Amino acid sequence: MIAVGERVPALSGSTADGSTLRLSSFKGQWVVVYFYPKDNTPGCSSEAQAFRDLYAEFQAHRAQVIGVSRDSAKSHANFAQKYALPFPLIVDGDETWCRAFDVIHEKVLYGKRHLGIVRSTFLIAPDGKLHAEWRGVKVPGHAQAVLDAITGK
Repeated sequence: MIAVGERVPALSGSTADGSTLRLSSFKGQWVVVYFYPKDNTPGCSSEAQAFRDLYAEFQAHRAQVIGVSRDSAKSHANFAQKYALPFPLIVDGDETWCRAFDVIHEKVLYGKRHLGIVRSTFLIAPDGKLHAEWRGVKVPGHAQAVLDAITGK
């Protein structure tokens, strides 16, 4: 697990359009990596829309937003198109990103236990070190809180 103040590993992953995204390509910028359980579910859709609605402000502060889940490229593409998401979504089917940030945990849904993504967000500073983390995120106001962490509000 990456702790605040530690360098984030040089992760790379496939996006919805099949291209490869490398964290190292954002050196010198803020990077918001948010993990969400599943495309097209109410909470995940609301979270994506909140980051979308503030995306221009993130960009104005030299910050890139990246969404990550275990969904397929096709699912991500449909999700991104449905909500006009301007930022990339990483296909993490092998859970490389999820395990690097330790967001896969046992969850209980309708009385059944399963391993799933715990909604979490990580802010990587321009120097490549983890600046802040939010675990067990509640969606309302979260995207704004992440932006405030960048702007110092």
